[in-house]
Amino acid sequence: MKIQSGQTVLLTGASGGLGVYMARAFAERGTKLALVAYPGADLDAVRQETEQLGVRALTLPYDLRDPAQRRETVELVRKEFGKIDILVNNAGVEFTCPYHELSEENISDTIAVNLEAAMVLTRLVLPEMLERRTGHIVNISSLAGKAGPAFQEPYAATKAGLIAFTFSLRATYRQEGVSSSVIVPGFVEAGIYAHLKEKSGCSAPALLGTSSPEKVARAVIRSIERDKPEIIVNPLPVRPLLALIAMFPSLGEWATAKTGGNDFFRKVVERSRKKSN
Repeated sequence: MKIQSGQTVLLTGASGGLGVYMARAFAERGTKLALVAYPGADLDAVRQETEQLGVRALTLPYDLRDPAQRRETVELVRKEFGKIDILVNNAGVEFTCPYHELSEENISDTIAVNLEAAMVLTRLVLPEMLERRTGHIVNISSLAGKAGPAFQEPYAATKAGLIAFTFSLRATYRQEGVSSSVIVPGFVEAGIYAHLKEKSGCSAPALLGTSSPEKVARAVIRSIERDKPEIIVNPLPVRPLLALIAMFPSLGEWATAKTGGNDFFRKVVERSRKKSN
């Protein structure tokens, strides 16, 4: 699908981390932007930046845990801009913590924002896309959804769910002109990793490295224009490791541990506890 000036993009998680870079990338292509984030403290700054590039932008400080606010988000975008051409499900929450210490609310919030909101928003925009036989949905997953690192159970589960959801969508709707893609970033110097790094002083494992947020934003654009099912964004190749996990789970588990990902999150927990004591 060619991204064209005047199209409407609904982008969730627009004011923090990766969302800012995605908004900028779409604005540079002349699209109208519906920017969703909660509580939305920085939304106006993102709107002002994109409007300086000559596009219209709508800010929606809506809580995607709330089913009513999900529906209202889509209704308001339609009212302001008309049809929605592209949906980017980028909103996400994460708790780095031993699973048994998480509250049920923490678990529910992660599922509601990371997975349920993405699925429901997709369902709400699909009918109009199918009617026009054009549209694209991009889901922002994570390597956590492929490898399942320590201390990331709800996050990893929801990100794995987005990968499966994307491939099912493609199988169902691609022949009808509506497609979907999933972006699978590793450690990115923005958003969740940047927050964890600042909070704990821990750096990403050398064997995995980090990527720039601009690279992830470019992957989003490429996934739409080239109709890619999945793009992994990581400085070093990880598909061989993922293949190993799929074919030989025990050996893959050992190799995954050797990359240092589990140790990174363990150190985040340990150092965060020391700071709070």
